[in-house]
Amino acid sequence: MTELKRVCIVGAGAIGSLYAAHLSTVCDVSVLTRRQEHADKLNSEGLQTTGKSQLQTKMKAACNPASIDDPDLVIIATKANHVRESVNTLSTYFPDAIVMTVQNGLGCEEVVTQYGEWPILSAVTFMAGTKHSDVHVEYELDTATWIGPWTGGQASYANALSVADIINKSGLVAEAFEDIRPAQWSKLIFNSVINSISAASGLPVCKIYVETKQSSDLGKLVYAMIQEGELVAEANDVTLYMDPWEMILQVTNQSTKIAEDGRVPSMLVDIRAQRNTEIDWLTGAIVRMAKNAGLSVPIHDTIFRIIKARETSWS
Repeated sequence: MTELKRVCIVGAGAIGSLYAAHLSTVCDVSVLTRRQEHADKLNSEGLQTTGKSQLQTKMKAACNPASIDDPDLVIIATKANHVRESVNTLSTYFPDAIVMTVQNGLGCEEVVTQYGEWPILSAVTFMAGTKHSDVHVEYELDTATWIGPWTGGQASYANALSVADIINKSGLVAEAFEDIRPAQWSKLIFNSVINSISAASGLPVCKIYVETKQSSDLGKLVYAMIQEGELVAEANDVTLYMDPWEMILQVTNQSTKIAEDGRVPSMLVDIRAQRNTEIDWLTGAIVRMAKNAGLSVPIHDTIFRIIKARETSWS
């Protein structure tokens, strides 16, 4: 495996901050931010992590990639909606780096290829955190990042192993795959269902997402939507790595707090803030893939259009 000594994190939201804080304990980390004020605070105060880990770490932060030493690995940790803007700023930089996408949904890798010839790793993560400030993130859900070479690019399984190794050494959890698609599609279906139903209903993810005894129970809609996603995966020759229904059961049983109060998915956060969501990359991706396969996915179609209408209502 190649030793990775320098890592650049693009985007310092909750997930990017968790990667930055932990990886800075085992290698040189730089953070590319959108705001100069954010970069200045990271440079002067460092980054604090609480919750599942207690860290106070130092790193270099900047708004301009010209101010950052060439990294061995670039982790793009922005939301899917901001990937194009982010990689556009990198288009003439870091030619020897491996680039890893870690967004929800499908399609970000194709965007990255338009701006450089980097080897691309696809990754999906289940870890979660809350960003309390530019320099403080709370680590809430210490689950794995799944990593594998993007099927349309030049990255190798050995590259995925190297990245998984350094993430595991940092105290986070990662697993490398020769074929990332089964894991990626498992997360895609899980996220498409959880995020879009939460955004449409206003409900955080809680126990009622898996209740199926009464005809009116939300769990019946959740399960039916999962079945649609599984049909689309099968049509694309993907055998799921994990059962999305079981994944949702695990999330709703993670802790008493989640079970009682609910976990607010990112798409519901965006809806509440009247921001455009990642629906095009999640539910929208399944709708497109279903159409290409000649399949009907009426639940995905309906919820996709509801969320797009909500976005239109405030734009």
